Amino acid sequence: MENQKNPYRIYLREDQIPTQYYNLRADMPEPPEPMRLPDGTVAQFEHLAPVFADELVRQELDNETRYVDIPEGIREMYKVYRPSPLCRAYNLEKALGTPAKIYYKFEGNNTSGSHKLNSALAQAYYAHEQGLTTITTETGAGQWGTALSEAAAHYGLNCDVFMVRASYEQKPFRRSVMQTFGAQVTPSPSQETEIGRKMYADEANRSGSLGTAISEAVERALHVPENKGRYQLGSVLNQVVLHQSIIGLESLAAFDELGEYPDVVIGCAGGGSNLGGLIAPFMRDKLTGEKPDTRFIAVEPASCPSLTRGRYAYDFADTGQTCPLVKMYTLGNGFIPSPDHAGGLRYHGMSPIISKLKHDGYLDAVSVKQTDVFAAAEEFAKLETILPAPESAHAICVAMEEARKCAETGEEKVILFGLTGTGYFDMTAYEAFNNGTMVDHVPTDEELERGFATIPAVPGIQDAGGAPVA
Repeated sequence: MENQKNPYRIYLREDQIPTQYYNLRADMPEPPEPMRLPDGTVAQFEHLAPVFADELVRQELDNETRYVDIPEGIREMYKVYRPSPLCRAYNLEKALGTPAKIYYKFEGNNTSGSHKLNSALAQAYYAHEQGLTTITTETGAGQWGTALSEAAAHYGLNCDVFMVRASYEQKPFRRSVMQTFGAQVTPSPSQETEIGRKMYADEANRSGSLGTAISEAVERALHVPENKGRYQLGSVLNQVVLHQSIIGLESLAAFDELGEYPDVVIGCAGGGSNLGGLIAPFMRDKLTGEKPDTRFIAVEPASCPSLTRGRYAYDFADTGQTCPLVKMYTLGNGFIPSPDHAGGLRYHGMSPIISKLKHDGYLDAVSVKQTDVFAAAEEFAKLETILPAPESAHAICVAMEEARKCAETGEEKVILFGLTGTGYFDMTAYEAFNNGTMVDHVPTDEELERGFATIPAVPGIQDAGGAPVA
């Protein structure tokens, strides 16, 4: 029987945990566009160092180094919960009647409940090594805030978390976990920062967004006494995709042991970190011509469709316009998404790496409605015994669609998707789906135009709204 040859779960040995991160930018035909200041100047180390830890700035700006050593101080903590399993979804395959082989990389086997701990440990480690005392951050669904709280506790750092207010109210126990690790958790927009007070004053913005929470966290970091505070971001940035490459590297090693290779790789996309990490070594093989036919699919919510309906332009990474400009697919830094239940995907922009790959035709993007997502999540849970996070369920939904296509065509494709975390703190969302009160919101063109209007003009590069300068 096949499942005797290919087990339900493949665990690598501890000595197979990667000892280096892989920097996908080094193999891209053209690297992502550089960060810029509002006047169009390319951001340098000295511009970013007041906000991010020094080593993280170096990683952010380095497009050349292919492999980056993982310090022992990080690797010793990875061994606590890694390697994570590559799972074969036999029950799902049978239910769908598909000849496709469906695999998923499961990142939920740690206290944070998600892949976020991979970068949280790295970022907290580098802050500790620099002698900092405080790290600040934002969180949407709460998984990043939980992960950074856990990492901060391990390395003896203070941690301030600004949690998007809609999620703060929907997921009270997620914030309780952060507080258990000693973090201070504040709903965003708050009354504690200048940008928070400004956004809170407008009731239309009060449910919050990741862009607003980022602004509050950056503002807090810049006011830590003695310059001992730094801001840390859970997605979007190049440094985060670098750390998350451990997901894809482990996946590739497991496939090597099985003698398999994915034809389709699928991940949910909010800021792009788990997707970028999952696809990294497989995209490398596509870019170098070793496996040119692999298809990559980013899945985002229809309520926040940056890749599928956004503009590829320089924009602020935060609503308060305090961060440098990033070239990405964006809905505009002033876009406030509806308070859907996939809080981790409610971000106006996208990783510059993912954006560049999509723009250059190496990656496809689709958007899905949340009622379809939760229907897929519940079917998966019944068959595979894991209750997925709403964010991950976006990837599940499209993986199931791809498998159904194979049932129609008879193709025996190998499908890989990322199951980035569990949904046990998302029961308000599952309850809304089950009692029929969950609704889908797809922004109108008029709503999107209001967001696009906040994309700034950049001298010599683009007009207001993101149109390139002729």
